[in-house]
Amino acid sequence: MANSTATTTADATAGTLAEGRATWIIPGDGSAPTGGYRYDREMVAALREAGWTIDVLNLPGEWPQAHAADLARAEEQIAALPEGRTVIADGLAFGALGASARAHAHRLGWVALVHHPLHLETGLDEVGRERLRSRECEALRWARRVIVTSAHTARDVQAMGVPGERIAVVEPGVARAAGPVASTAVRPHRAGTVMLLCVATLTPRKGHALLLQALSGLTSLPWELHAVGSADRDPATARALVMQAQQAGLDGRVHWHGEVDEPTLWAHYAQADLLVLPSLHEGYGMVVSEALVAGLPVLCSNAGALASTLPPGAGCSVPSGDVPALRSALQRCIGDPALRSALARGAVRAAGGIPTWPAQAARFATVLEALR
Repeated sequence: MANSTATTTADATAGTLAEGRATWIIPGDGSAPTGGYRYDREMVAALREAGWTIDVLNLPGEWPQAHAADLARAEEQIAALPEGRTVIADGLAFGALGASARAHAHRLGWVALVHHPLHLETGLDEVGRERLRSRECEALRWARRVIVTSAHTARDVQAMGVPGERIAVVEPGVARAAGPVASTAVRPHRAGTVMLLCVATLTPRKGHALLLQALSGLTSLPWELHAVGSADRDPATARALVMQAQQAGLDGRVHWHGEVDEPTLWAHYAQADLLVLPSLHEGYGMVVSEALVAGLPVLCSNAGALASTLPPGAGCSVPSGDVPALRSALQRCIGDPALRSALARGAVRAAGGIPTWPAQAARFATVLEALR
């Protein structure tokens, strides 16, 4: 987590970037409100604001499990890019573009953006996991630089054979004006039902099943869970979660909101008392930073980069996959309003050290400038 001094310096630098041009490859539906796509959108906007010309190239299809027709169409689009162009490719696509990366490495400056390695997704069988790892390792060989969103992901990428000197860490930023709760204000204590918020796509990696299991043992406490996140990425998992909540007798206490727009998301942050993110792996965990900017304390696992994303005093961390530990932490947070108030004050303090998108665009542009 960057400190406030570094943030101030980077913010000042963002407006003085040398003008440049790059193409940003975004696979699938780039408007989806996931952390990875939000990083892409926010960084493109911030770089443009700083004077860069960023051409966005959308690749239709299901990535990273793209069909042959999707790969052929992507190759046509990549072949049409002008020689010498710096090309930033979101890892969701780049991991499947090894053949194109190799074919055009002599004329394009490839920059791979890895939010988290594809083979670390939860729920893959060993054959599928190894296939994804092999394809991504091959593609990364042809990237002149690899940008990752956390130091933890940098270590994961190094373990895939990428030398450390080719890896740069550019963490996500936050939009200071987005949160309805001022970062200088203390979240007021509200009596009654404790509003729990989980912002995550309904996939196995995000740990909703563990959260429901933990909450099923706390039905005597006053809480509601509001789950914000797409049910369309993995419909089978979404259906299983709804059924799990029903079978546990949690109807009326668990609310599935699906995808929401940015204003609605920030309204959820404002109405909640505690963000809960029990992920089994995270390359960063942008919702944690957003919650802190909203003055919202956090209860999360220590999976992947979450161990370093959550600042001390702004929330609680539990071992990944440990349902008893998660239930115990939930019990403390739900039952102790003084604890929640103390953690909310810690969230406000921590929010000042989270960099803005212009600050992170300055860091991103430094990596791009080195390739020119």
